[in-house]
Amino acid sequence: MKICIINGSPKAGKSTSELLIGYLKTLLKGNEVITYHVREMDLSQTQFLRIQGSEALIFAFPLYIDSVNSALLRFLIELEKRGFPNKNMNVYCMINNGFYEGRQNHVAADIMKNWCKAVGLTYGQTLGVGAGEMLAFVKNIPFGHGPNKNIGIALQKLSQNIISLNQGEDMFISPNWPRFLWKIQSSLSFWYPRAKKNGLKRKELKGKAD
Repeated sequence: MKICIINGSPKAGKSTSELLIGYLKTLLKGNEVITYHVREMDLSQTQFLRIQGSEALIFAFPLYIDSVNSALLRFLIELEKRGFPNKNMNVYCMINNGFYEGRQNHVAADIMKNWCKAVGLTYGQTLGVGAGEMLAFVKNIPFGHGPNKNIGIALQKLSQNIISLNQGEDMFISPNWPRFLWKIQSSLSFWYPRAKKNGLKRKELKGKAD
């Protein structure tokens, strides 16, 4: 089975989208899987033909203001212009965000569903992941266990639908971790260090905009 995965993260380095793609690929072994990155906007005609000829097309990307980022948008527009001769292709999405609630990804999922209608493809399923930045910190914990229990179960279901080219209900998940602990840990390990790196103090993060 030919499967094409599109990394829709605008980041050049490691990203949560890349991490999710790696997890999914372990469940798609035995299939012909190829991955492209939206940053590679100069894809050759051969590469576009490979995308168009896939049986399953998977997009993995981060949520940007309840929508898709500009790099992915340009990529989607380019794909729409080129068209899809194979109308039997199924499209699946893995969307991650920095909020605790995976449900926050539902608008971006609707955008991708509308894109599928525009190009004449079948939308298979969405996996919307909350607290995406947390995944890198718990990557050594096996899926299906501890804070990765929900995402492990969801990825199993998604991979099964991809392999069988079935459609399924959208899955929006949060980590198996108390929200208040996630809030404290994400602030100490991610947001505060990120703010300091950009010359901001903690109190400035809590200030109100004029």
